Amino acid sequence: MRQLPRHALSATLAACVLALAGCATSGAPTTTETRSTQELLDASTPADWRTPDPANLLYMDVDGGRVVIELAPAFAPEHVANIRTLARGGFWNGLTLYRSQDNFVVQFGDVTEEGAPGKPIGSARAKLPAEFDRASAGLAFHALPDADGWAAQAGFADGFPAARDDRNGAGRAWLAHCYGTLGAGRDMAPDSSNGTELYIVTGQSPRQLDRNITTVGRVLQGMELLSVLPRGTGPLGFYEDPTQRTPIRRIRLASEVPAAERTPLQVLRTDTPLFDAVVESRRNRRDDWYVRPAGHIDLCNISVPVRTPPAG
Repeated sequence: MRQLPRHALSATLAACVLALAGCATSGAPTTTETRSTQELLDASTPADWRTPDPANLLYMDVDGGRVVIELAPAFAPEHVANIRTLARGGFWNGLTLYRSQDNFVVQFGDVTEEGAPGKPIGSARAKLPAEFDRASAGLAFHALPDADGWAAQAGFADGFPAARDDRNGAGRAWLAHCYGTLGAGRDMAPDSSNGTELYIVTGQSPRQLDRNITTVGRVLQGMELLSVLPRGTGPLGFYEDPTQRTPIRRIRLASEVPAAERTPLQVLRTDTPLFDAVVESRRNRRDDWYVRPAGHIDLCNISVPVRTPPAG
């Protein structure tokens, strides 16, 4: 069993963001009036939203409902390919969420006694390379103007919270450990994860894990099913009593599920003026309750809106 160890904005666009205005085709507002996040979203157009690829969605069904996870092949292609293979083979079906560490993560997979044989992984690969980061070249990175304490620059890539460092010719980018991030647990060796043991961040963003472990996606819906799990009383939040573990009915790729049984979701695009305005509405809250706007926002304090597609 593996355990988890602990384009830049143009001047025009920047002005557009600060004024909470947007390009006419984006659905963003064209005045400097104060708009709440919900008002901005209500003003959105279909072009502001995207529908995730079913081949990149995992459905985790537990007794309480469904957790929908979007995979990130642009960041960890070999792990994502292996996870797809494992899901097609039903690897996690009947296994459990066996760890819940307070203010940190929940973890799931095949928990076995030391030295005992684990569940067969079928045609999945037993060994993968570490995929802690990737070349930043070719990545559509939408940067935040806010400083980041963990990286030279933070922002979003393909809808995922991410960071990058292009200083001194480094040119690397990676997914950030924010609430809902999905990662692949490993042992001491960097290349000791294969995607069978996965964890989801349920606590305050543990960004110290960035670039130290392979991150493979994030939860789009169903975090409430994970964040309320009882905390394990054993070391690192492992359940000492097996009856406390949460059974996993099954984990499937959405592409393998009949269309009528899929969960219809749309995710707000993170590369539009509307998204910048939404971020600004959270960076500087101007509702009547707030006395002082913060003037800053942390990457992991930005929740990318997800919705059920509107009728028609």
